[in-house]
Amino acid sequence: MVRRELLRGLGRLNATTTVLQRARLADPIGGMWEAADVQWWWRRPRATDELALPVWFDEVGPVAAAGLTAWGDTWQADVFAVPSIVDEEDVWAATLEATAGHRGEALQVLVCEDDAPLTDLAIQSGFAMTDELSGTAWMDADQRPTVAQVDGFAIVDRVTRADRPHPMIARNGELVEPRLRQCSLYDPTLDLAVEEADGRVAGYALFWFDQTTLVGLLEPMRVEDEYQRRGLARMLLTNGLDRLARKGARRLKVGFGTDAARNLYLGAGFVQTSIDRLLIRPAPHE
Repeated sequence: MVRRELLRGLGRLNATTTVLQRARLADPIGGMWEAADVQWWWRRPRATDELALPVWFDEVGPVAAAGLTAWGDTWQADVFAVPSIVDEEDVWAATLEATAGHRGEALQVLVCEDDAPLTDLAIQSGFAMTDELSGTAWMDADQRPTVAQVDGFAIVDRVTRADRPHPMIARNGELVEPRLRQCSLYDPTLDLAVEEADGRVAGYALFWFDQTTLVGLLEPMRVEDEYQRRGLARMLLTNGLDRLARKGARRLKVGFGTDAARNLYLGAGFVQTSIDRLLIRPAPHE
C-alpha cells in the first residue's frame, strides 16, 4: 500500500533525500540524481521551497517525490522515485499539476539520453529537446588518483576556516553556509578551498559523502579566473576524492557540463556513464 502526503521545506527535502538513497541502493548507476544533489540545491532560498508537493510513502518510508526547483525564471521539474514501486508517470503528472498556479515560469527537465520513458513524457507535455548536453561519470574509490599538490597553495576546509566568510557567498548569497548546514549530508571537513600563501581563496569544491549509499559526490567546483591553468582544479579534485575515500565512500560520482570539466574528470580516472540532455517548455504567453 502506497500513500501520498503533501510536504514542503526541509520536510520535503529530507523525504526526497530518502527517496534518492533508496533509488541508488536499488540501482547502482541508474537515475540522474544523488541525494546530495537536492541538498546542494538547498544552498539558497528559492520560490519553490515552500510549495506543498506530493511525496509517496510505502511501509518503509518515502518512495517517490515530485520535484520543482526554481532556477531564476526557469523551474526544474524532476521525478524522484524508487524503480518499480511508484509509477513514474504518476509522479510526473503530479509535478506538472503543482505548476498550474505558477504559469509565468518556463520549465526544464534534465534526462539521461537513454531514458526514453521520461523523455517521451516530457515531449508529450510540451517540452522540446535542446542542444544543451551534459554528462555523468563514476569511479571506484580505490581507483582514485594520487593526491596532487601545487607549491604555494594549501587545501583548507570549513573546520579550519570557520572564522572566515564562506568562499561561495559571492555566487550563492550570504545564507549559503547556514543553508548547507541544514542539510543532513553536509560535512564541513569536505567543504574545501584552495588558498594562496597570503590567504586569498583561489578556488573551492564541495564534496558530499552519503553513508547510506557509500557514494561520494563532487558538487560544485570552481577555480577563479586569475588562477586557472595552474593545476589547482586537480589539486582540489584529488584532495577531495581522497577525503571521500577515507570517510568510507566506495564509489565516486561527478557531473559536468563543459568539455574542460569533462577532460579534467576523465583525465583523473572517471568513466562517463551517460549523456544527459536538457528539455525546455517555455512559459506561456499572456
